[in-house]
This record gives sequence, structure tokens and C-alpha cells, in this order.
Amino acid sequence: MTLLDAATPSAAALWPAPQALGPLDALVDVPGSKSLTNRYLVLAALADGPGRLRGALRSRDTRLMAQALGSLGVAVDDEGADWVVTPGSLTGATTIHCGLAGTVMRFLPAVAALADGPVRFDGDATALVRPMGPVLAALRQLGVRVDEHGEPGHLPFTVHGRGGLLGGQVDVDASGSSQFVSGLLLAAARFTQGLTVRHTGRTLPSLPHIEMTVAVLRAAGVEVDDSRPAIWHVSPGPVAARDVRVEPDLSNAAPFLCAALVAGGTVRVPGWPSSTTQPGGLLPGILERMGGTTSLDGDVLSVSGTGVVRGVDLDLHAAGELAPTIAALAVLAGSPTRLRGIAHLRGHETDRLAALANEITRVGGQAEQTADGLVITPRPLAAGTWRTYEDHRMATAGALVGLRVPGLEVEDVATTGKTLPDFVGMWTSMLAGGADTTSGTAPA
Repeated sequence: MTLLDAATPSAAALWPAPQALGPLDALVDVPGSKSLTNRYLVLAALADGPGRLRGALRSRDTRLMAQALGSLGVAVDDEGADWVVTPGSLTGATTIHCGLAGTVMRFLPAVAALADGPVRFDGDATALVRPMGPVLAALRQLGVRVDEHGEPGHLPFTVHGRGGLLGGQVDVDASGSSQFVSGLLLAAARFTQGLTVRHTGRTLPSLPHIEMTVAVLRAAGVEVDDSRPAIWHVSPGPVAARDVRVEPDLSNAAPFLCAALVAGGTVRVPGWPSSTTQPGGLLPGILERMGGTTSLDGDVLSVSGTGVVRGVDLDLHAAGELAPTIAALAVLAGSPTRLRGIAHLRGHETDRLAALANEITRVGGQAEQTADGLVITPRPLAAGTWRTYEDHRMATAGALVGLRVPGLEVEDVATTGKTLPDFVGMWTSMLAGGADTTSGTAPA
């Protein structure tokens, strides 16, 4: 199915995106990072004892990860405020449902190779178009049997675990996603010889996500050598059980902080780290270029705006996950914007470049795809339906555009539950101004 084949949404699936009626004054408490939560879960499952995650994100993607690890014999207790992970012998003869979670489908095949039997991977219908070939090719280089049950290089497939893996060296083209590298590195300390991963592609998107993987490995006592460009060596050894606190998801903070530029006023996010491996850490600098002012007081990031947005020429190769939000902001700017370095977004939850171009055009804007990004030229916008393609970041982008476009309706806003439970409640509270906004349960 192409993006243009999407069915007309029913009226019940449409959310009237609220307009901003004046300058904002809000504190938005953003839940934990999905990227860090799922990395910590994988390492806790491979650790030498029970571990605890504090402030972990509870969303569809992280629950899918916890359920997948549970099916492999790992006990994940999420009944209390924290998640407690108790490792066990990895068992096969199971099926892992990945949903649309790239971290599940790309992080766990190498873990499944350590199980004592076959592990089948499947997912949502739209997940079947997401590229998996580099992961499967890497496992085969390491001697793992992989059976593919549909289109080669995609879900569904079965990894035949043998209870252990020798490891060694592997070449992988991670031009399509940094997750191809991270998924191998996370499990590599459990390989008998460790693992050397060499990236062979011409580009390497989202390098901060690989740096995040290296950082969490080192914090767990794993020796990682990343001194050579595009080559990583993980030494064999134990993974230390840890008690960790998960940082807020800085990319999920993006639509709220961008709202200050659109509506004027100030939005504050507590818990902002002074240093981070999250790509969202680049956001303050980006927003300053687009007309905002930022300040960090302790751990509270404040972003203020006047309602005037400037267009930019921006390379987002290191932070592609911010692109839908920045594209939505660019639609409301006073001058054109060019976003570069994000060709890999064509392989995300949907083809995000095509989706953004379609929806910006649908509401009267002008957006053109380039080889590696988008050119967005502001135009007068009109009411319409903003489609989301089962993509959480498309939904939050639509909400941002709706701040200034009366009558805009966002399709399937509940898809935000993938990484940001109760987005609608948080958004509504932010617009009310002056009220603390916190995460809650996923939208129905």
C-alpha cells in the first residue's frame, strides 16, 4: 500500500486540533526516553543479576519490548513505580510481536540468537515494509540460521537460536538505520569472542543513537572500543546489573517546546539533562535558529517565542527523529526551510518524507522532496484532515500545525501512544497555560 492509497478516515477517528488562543505559560513533564528505556531493558535482560529501571517510559513500544523479553524467559515486573528485570536462561520456541517498534525488531534478533531454540519475529502490517535486511545478513555472517517467511529482508522471519554465539567480525550497511549497528552491539558482550562491527555504507544516520548505545554499554561495565571511525569492538564479558534512572524523552518534548515559537510565550520542561546522548539534545540550538530563546535553569529548559518563526537550512542527519516536528514548525515560518540528511526517514514507521510532503500540501502548504530531505515553502493554510499513517510523530506534527490553522483535524491521534501516553491530555493542559502537564495512560 502506498501513502496515497490510505483509506479515508472515519469522523470518529478525527481529533479537532485545538488552536492556541494566546501566549503560552506552561510546565510540561515529559515521560522517560523510549530509546533509553528499550536499551536499558535489553541490557538488563542480559545482565548478571536483577536490575531496576526508574522513570521508564510506559508506552506501546516499551511494553512490546518488555513482553518480547518475557517471551524469551526474562522476568519483567512493571507493576510498581519502577520496572524490575530478572534475567534468566533465554528460551526459544516463541514468537515476538514487534508492533511498529524498530527497537524491538532490530535489537532483539541478536538476542534471539542466544536463545535455545527458534524465535519468530512478526509485527503490524505496516511494519512489514520496514527494512531488516542488514540485521539478517549480519546474523548469517555470524553463522546464525535465519528463515524468511515473506519479502526478503523484512518481517516476518525466524532466528534459530543455538544457546550461544561465537561472535567475531561482521560488516553491516547501516545507511538505512543506526539501529542495525546498535542491535548487534547490545548483545555482543554475551558472544564468546565479542564482536567487531564495521559499517560499510556511504552514510551513517543518527550517529548519536549509536553513541547512546556505546554509553549505556560502558555504564554497564562492557568494554567498547569506538576509536576508529565507523568501527566498533565489544569485548566479551559480563553485563553488570544496574539501578538506573531514565532521562525524559527529549524528542517527545519537541512539539511542546516548538509550540512556544508558534503561539508565543514560554514552555518549560523539567529534568532536562546538562549533557546527553539523545538526539533531542540538539533541539535548543535548532529552536534558537528558528526564532526562539532558550535557557537552562538547573534542570528546567525554558523555550520562549514571539509567534514569529524563521525558516532555516538545516542538516538533521544526527537527529532525524526531530524532522517531522521541525517540518511542521517550518510550515508556519515566514521564509522557506530546507531539511537535509534525512533520506533514511523513508524507512521509518512510514515513509516520513512522502507523508510530510503529502500532508503539508493537503492543507495548502508547499513541500517538495529532495534526494535527502524536504524543501518547505510557507503558504496560506486551510482547514483539512492531517493523516498520520500510524506514525506517532506525524500525529504530533499535525497538532503543532493545528495551533495556527482553525478546523484542522488529526487522524488517529491515539497513535501517539506508541511513545507518548496521553498526548492529548498533555497538549490540552499546555494550552490551558499555567498548569503542570503530566503523562498518564495511553489514549483510547
